[in-house]
Amino acid sequence: MSSLAVSDDHAATATQTKVIQPGWVRVLHWVNALAMILMIMSGWQIYNASPLFNFSFSSKFTLGGWLGGALLWHFAAMWLLMVNGLIYLALGFATGRFRRKLLPITPGGVISDTRAALTFKLSHNDLSKYNSVQKLLYAGIIAVGVVIVLSGLSMWKPVQLYWLSVLFGGYDVARYVHFTCMALIVAFLVIHVALAVLVPKSLRAMIIGR
Repeated sequence: MSSLAVSDDHAATATQTKVIQPGWVRVLHWVNALAMILMIMSGWQIYNASPLFNFSFSSKFTLGGWLGGALLWHFAAMWLLMVNGLIYLALGFATGRFRRKLLPITPGGVISDTRAALTFKLSHNDLSKYNSVQKLLYAGIIAVGVVIVLSGLSMWKPVQLYWLSVLFGGYDVARYVHFTCMALIVAFLVIHVALAVLVPKSLRAMIIGR
């Protein structure tokens, strides 16, 4: 066997065993997914008790059974999401993962990669690197996550956290902000799951890391 063949085999093995998603990312990702689903479903039940718009969510997709039960689920999931999210943010900044994965984001890169994605020409060969569209989506959803937590706190404790409620324009405005952030998160989850189906090796990397 030639040295070139041995080198190729070694490269293939290295590629297969390359860690794409470290353990802490995988654990926090799935805990966050669970917390988000619980919060969305219980949030829809809370919304149904006092709708903002002329529609309500089907009971098939809500959690809690009634307003009181939904609030209990929502608050429980809120603490899980907050603690998990704070750990993720702390480790993301401390390890430099955010800097490596999410920066830089340029308008030209986003436009180019969006065009490539729409024409099914966007490469997914190197899962360790995010394209510009992924960078924008992931950075954006982190910002949305921060806003939805803060707007939720301003509604939960409008007196104790009066300054936060004022920042959002009052309780009623905070409800619309909270609902908009929820809609953005649901849209992100739909796109996220669709991409995982289209590129199954990305899902495998988030399960086993490689």
